[in-house]
Amino acid sequence: MSGGGLCLVSVAMTVDNPPEDIRSNPGISDDQASRDAQESLRLLGYHDLANLIDEPGDNGGADHDVLIVGAGQTGVTAAFGLRRRGVRRISVIDAAPTTAGLAWRSTARMRTLRTPKTLAGPELGVPALSFRAWYDATHGVGGFDQLGRIPTGDWADYLDWFREQVGVDVRRGVRLESIEPTDDGHIALHLLRVDGSPEEGTTRRWVETARKVVLAAGVSGTGGPLIPEVVAELSPAVFAHTADAIDFAALTGKSVAVLGAAASAFDAAATALEVGAGSVDVYTRRPELVIPDPSGPPINRLVQDAFPHLPDAERWRRRKATLTAGASVPSDSVERAALFGNYRLHVSAPWISAREDDGRVTVQAEDGTATYDFVIAGTGYQQNPESRTELASIAPLIALWRDRFTPPEGQDSEILGVVPYLGPGYELTEKDSGQAPWLANIHVFSIGANASFGLPVGDVPSLPTGVPRLVEAIIRDLVIADLDLDRARAVAAR
Repeated sequence: MSGGGLCLVSVAMTVDNPPEDIRSNPGISDDQASRDAQESLRLLGYHDLANLIDEPGDNGGADHDVLIVGAGQTGVTAAFGLRRRGVRRISVIDAAPTTAGLAWRSTARMRTLRTPKTLAGPELGVPALSFRAWYDATHGVGGFDQLGRIPTGDWADYLDWFREQVGVDVRRGVRLESIEPTDDGHIALHLLRVDGSPEEGTTRRWVETARKVVLAAGVSGTGGPLIPEVVAELSPAVFAHTADAIDFAALTGKSVAVLGAAASAFDAAATALEVGAGSVDVYTRRPELVIPDPSGPPINRLVQDAFPHLPDAERWRRRKATLTAGASVPSDSVERAALFGNYRLHVSAPWISAREDDGRVTVQAEDGTATYDFVIAGTGYQQNPESRTELASIAPLIALWRDRFTPPEGQDSEILGVVPYLGPGYELTEKDSGQAPWLANIHVFSIGANASFGLPVGDVPSLPTGVPRLVEAIIRDLVIADLDLDRARAVAAR
C-alpha cells in the first residue's frame, strides 16, 4: 500500500386500442427442453385453463385485468404466476424495443450471477421450466453439475426460453408515461411508443385501463439511480451511472474514475479495463472494501420470507443496519479488476468536488487531485417515487416510510424515509386515509419493495415466495371486487 489512501489489491393522441404491430409472440423452439416443458405444462392444464375473472362488461370494461410494467425476470414470472391461476387478461409492456435492452443483456456486467445456482427461480415449482432442466438439455446431461455459478449470458438466454415456454406476450418499445385513476375505479395508463429513431421517429400516445398494475422495474424500482451531488452537474459526455448504457469501447485508451466500490462499480471498472482503458481508478469513502466472508453462515431464506411480518421498528432497524454496513462487493469482482496493472483503488477517499473542463473531469478527493477522461458512478439507487416520471403525478398521494414510522434517535435515514410503505400484497398505500384508495391497485414488485419486504425484491431469490404472495393478493382483490359487483346487480334486479 502506498500513501495518500491509494492501494492496489490482488405529439399526443388517445385511441381505444394500441397499435397492433407492437404485439409480439415468439414461436417456441423445437428442442428437448422445450418439449419437456410443454409436456409438463400440458399435464398441468396450463394452456387450456380458461380465464376465471369476470370478462369486460361485467367488471366495467377495463382493457386488462392486470397490466405489468417491465418484461424482465420479475414481470414475466408474475405473468406466468397469474396465468396459471386463471387470470388470463394480462398485458406485459417494456420500454426496451428488443430483448437486448433488458438488464441481463445490458447493464448487468458481472460474468456470473451472484446467487447460488441451486436456488429456485421463475419456474414456480415446475421442474421442467427450471434453469437446470434448460441447461442440461442445452449443454448435455450433467452440464449443470459442472457449473460453479450461472454465467450471465446463459441466464439471459434461459429467460428468453422461459418466456417462450409460458407463452407470455410482450409489447416492446412501449413506455409508461403517467398513471391516474378513472371514475369507475380502474387505473388509466398513459403509454407511448416511438416508431423509428428517437430523433426522427413518429411518436404514438394512447391510454389503456387496467384493474391492477404491477410495477416490475428492477433495480430502478420506484426511483432511479442515486446521483451524488458532487457529480450531478457533469454532462453525459464525461459521466455515466452504472444504470446507463455505457459505450465502453469508446473508453479505450482513456483514463476512467469510478465513484463507489460496490459490485456494480467493480463490474464497470473491470469492463473498462477489459476493453483497454488507459487506467481505471476506483474511489471509496470507506477505509476498506466490504467483502462478504465466503465461509460465513448462509443467508436463511425463511427468515427473509418472514420479514414483512415483523413490526415496523424491527424492519427499519434491519434495513438501517444493512445501509450502515455498506454495499458489499464479491471477492471475484475485485480480483477481476486487480488482474490489471493500470487499476488503482483509493480508500478513505471521498470526493470533495468534480469539475468538468475542456472535455475532462478534475476530481478533488480526500487523497488528492487527478484529472480523468470519463467518470462512472456506481453509487446505487434511490426509491423516491417523486423522482420517477411515470409516478410523479401520484407521488404526493403515496405513503412513504417516513409517513408511517418515526425512527428512534440515531436511526434516521433519508434514503429509507422516502421509500414507499407497502401493504402485505406489495400494494401502494395512501398517505392520507380515504384520499386515494385506488393506490391499492398498484403493486410494486421491484427493489422499491425492499424496505417493506427485506430481501432484494425482484432478484432471483425473491421469486419463489414473492411472486405467489403477489399473485394471491391480486386474485383476492379481483375476486372480492367481482363478488361485490354481483351483489349490487342482485339488489338492482329486485
